[in-house]
Amino acid sequence: MTVDTTDPRALVDAAYACISGAAGAPRDWATLRTLYLPRALMLRTVYDEAGRPHAKVFDMDAYIADTTPFFAKESFHEVATGFAIQRFGAVASVRSTYEAKRDPRDAEVIKRGVNFLSLFHDGERWWIASIVWDNESDERKLPIKWD
Repeated sequence: MTVDTTDPRALVDAAYACISGAAGAPRDWATLRTLYLPRALMLRTVYDEAGRPHAKVFDMDAYIADTTPFFAKESFHEVATGFAIQRFGAVASVRSTYEAKRDPRDAEVIKRGVNFLSLFHDGERWWIASIVWDNESDERKLPIKWD
């Protein structure tokens, strides 16, 4: 996959595309690695039985190891539904809302949520320095104005 890394939106859309596919289909880990700084961190918000949030933190290798079993048995296609960026100098903050479906043509949405990404521009291209995400639930609804 060729990605325009000079465009923050293209960078985020490519990250979604890299992890999307049919059950058992290989994900584009090679391209995903080129979007993130080598020491970038990923943080998934998880909730315990009492509803308390916890951070599950990954580097790229740990994220791939954690998600590969899920992608082996589940179809998963994630796309941006909203996008906002604030930039100053060589840094940018991105808020990207998303929805996931088993098949991109499906009407049924299996989950929605938000990614907050920190980007860094090295003078030539944008890099994802970190990503933090949380999925929508009955207790946590995305603001309508974010879509």
